[in-house]
Amino acid sequence: MSKTALITGASGGIGLELARIHASKGDNLVLVARSGDKLSEIKSEFEAKYNVSVRFLVRDLSVPHAAIKVYDEVTNHGIEIDYLVNNAGFGDFGLFAESDWDKQERMININITALAHLTRLFLPGMIKRGEGRILNVASLAAFTPGPTMAVYFASKAFVLSFSEALNNEVKGKGITVTALCPGSTESKFHEVAIGDPKMLKERKMMSAEEVAEIGYNAMMKGKTVVLPGFKNALLATLTRFIPRDTVVKSARKIQENKNYRKL
Repeated sequence: MSKTALITGASGGIGLELARIHASKGDNLVLVARSGDKLSEIKSEFEAKYNVSVRFLVRDLSVPHAAIKVYDEVTNHGIEIDYLVNNAGFGDFGLFAESDWDKQERMININITALAHLTRLFLPGMIKRGEGRILNVASLAAFTPGPTMAVYFASKAFVLSFSEALNNEVKGKGITVTALCPGSTESKFHEVAIGDPKMLKERKMMSAEEVAEIGYNAMMKGKTVVLPGFKNALLATLTRFIPRDTVVKSARKIQENKNYRKL
């Protein structure tokens, strides 16, 4: 019997590639994103290529009560979710005191609130059935405070901590929770966070396809945390042994050296 994956932020980047992997494995899909036109294209492509059922929901998860609307629509159609992939999220760059609060609040809503709420809504069904897998997309940013991206880094720290705690809570219930913590990845993330992607210095990044493959495999193996790439894993490990103040200062320097824009 086919399983169903619900994937947020599925119109591009890591979310789209995770959807492609699930479809290639024969999983039906419920895709959530803001772009209806893009989701419609994906539905047509995947149903024709992989012979799976694709339902899409046009929802902005940064607005209040978005998660419950997604849950209600899914359950009203009698769909059971076997894989929950909380991928939607965005970042912003700049000093917090000078930031646009509305944008910061939307970031908290989508990166933290919607992720936690969707998990709370779909997890009981998984527990009742005795099986299910959850993949929460965090970031390498989860391992350190991030001056000039303070809210974004803090939101990803929440995702990591939440995922680790939840995985412990569901142990023995046939369910696993995995936190995927990629470093810089080729996607539209930088365009949203920076405003002008041309200002980002060119450097080698992992592709969204590579990160998605690593995340999917980790989820299926039931790993708690996965850091794609040796350098990213090394950086995350080193933060445990370096004084916290040094870590924060280094993070600030790295952020400014990315040359997004002058502060």
